[in-house]
Amino acid sequence: MYTLLSKPKIDPSEFGSSSVPCNDHPVEFLEEGVFAGGDFWNLEAAFGRIDGVVKTATSYCGGTLKKPTHREVIENVTGHCEAVRVCYDKRKISFKSVSNAFWESHDPTNKEYLNFGVDTHHRSAIFYVNEGQRKQAQESKIRCQMKLNKRIVTKFLPYASDFYLAETQNQKYYLQKSHIRLCESLNLRTAEHFANSLLACKLNGILAQRDIRTSVEDLKSFIRSYKLPNQTKLILDELLRDLEMNITES
Repeated sequence: MYTLLSKPKIDPSEFGSSSVPCNDHPVEFLEEGVFAGGDFWNLEAAFGRIDGVVKTATSYCGGTLKKPTHREVIENVTGHCEAVRVCYDKRKISFKSVSNAFWESHDPTNKEYLNFGVDTHHRSAIFYVNEGQRKQAQESKIRCQMKLNKRIVTKFLPYASDFYLAETQNQKYYLQKSHIRLCESLNLRTAEHFANSLLACKLNGILAQRDIRTSVEDLKSFIRSYKLPNQTKLILDELLRDLEMNITES
């Protein structure tokens, strides 16, 4: 249904724009971070649920081949890992707090990530943009390590320019998986549309949750908090009724 694109590099200024009005988040207050934590579908959804995170984009990072495909990446022939670029409002959340959520979104002690490039394209890594981010991430790691019995294997790496936007079908996976009508109501058709949409970011996080009751409460809060197209509102109201019926029947 959607047009598959070649994977252009993400231009920071382009990522900072939005297909949805975002007046509460002026560009001067937005910062970005890049994280890898196993499967980027789940990682993107986890970041989407964080208050203060404005946009997310699944991408390929850290390799040598230009414009890799998902198949090439999972075959471990490009040197890329699955990663998520996170755009957040620094007035509402710090990079340290984003990092705190990162540890909780995957198992940073998984030794399989040490086989990156050999047996797996998954890894645990934080690609820091500047020294301030590196220090905040390190402080967050120390705090997390104190709570664990296993050693954290996460790598801290300087952000490189070889960062490629993943294919359309790999953006906002849980939103697209069963909610195509929602995507169409928001005019989400390309990888860039999904990457630049605040509403898609939040909905993907909500719809990825396994607990139906939590999804219902979060959807209600979402509907109250954002100005939505009429068609989107109607679809969400219908979805809420279905979810509430599932709760009643269970």
